[in-house]
Amino acid sequence: MAEIIEGIHPTRMELLEIKDRTVLAEKGHKLLKEKRDSLMTEFFEQVKTAKGTREELFDVMRKGYVSLIKAEALMDSAQVETIASATPDMWEESVGIRSIMGVKTPQIELTRKADFGESSLERGYTITFTSSNLQESTAHFDKVVEHIGKVVEAEETIRRLGEEIKKTRRRVNALEYLMIPKLKNTKRYIEMRLEEMEREAFFRLKMVKKKKGRAAT
Repeated sequence: MAEIIEGIHPTRMELLEIKDRTVLAEKGHKLLKEKRDSLMTEFFEQVKTAKGTREELFDVMRKGYVSLIKAEALMDSAQVETIASATPDMWEESVGIRSIMGVKTPQIELTRKADFGESSLERGYTITFTSSNLQESTAHFDKVVEHIGKVVEAEETIRRLGEEIKKTRRRVNALEYLMIPKLKNTKRYIEMRLEEMEREAFFRLKMVKKKKGRAAT
């Protein structure tokens, strides 16, 4: 006999309970499989999005560094470093939470501080004595900041979805290969024992009738 639930009693009440538990386990298994499949679909969508965002990030960074190199070629490198050091932090970030099929994932939003815009004056330097390449580099690196926020958001979402997929897969496997087979084996065991008990009772009844018949004669 295959593995069954321990401590089970072969009664009709237990049989009804095992049947109910089997139905619930099969329904749970079906729902978890659907959840797992939906999570995997979302996971691969996020991977695709993250890949595109990273490619955009690398492209913008490349453009930013090209412009920066040109600016340093036309200006003094020390002047560029001085301007970079003097430029204040212009970004504010807020992290919210969104739910993807019950999985909490981050939602990062980067906004420019109210006191700062895109002009060089608002950034703390004048374009009169600087190269236009520096302005271009600054614009590119502004986009870099925005893309980094998107990449971080996507990567963390992928990580959390991956963890949830692993947990869901373990629960699906536990139901499919352990719990449901054990319940079905237990159901068969109870049915078999009940049939044996019925045969034994029928045999005893026949023996009692025979004895009564002999006693009557």
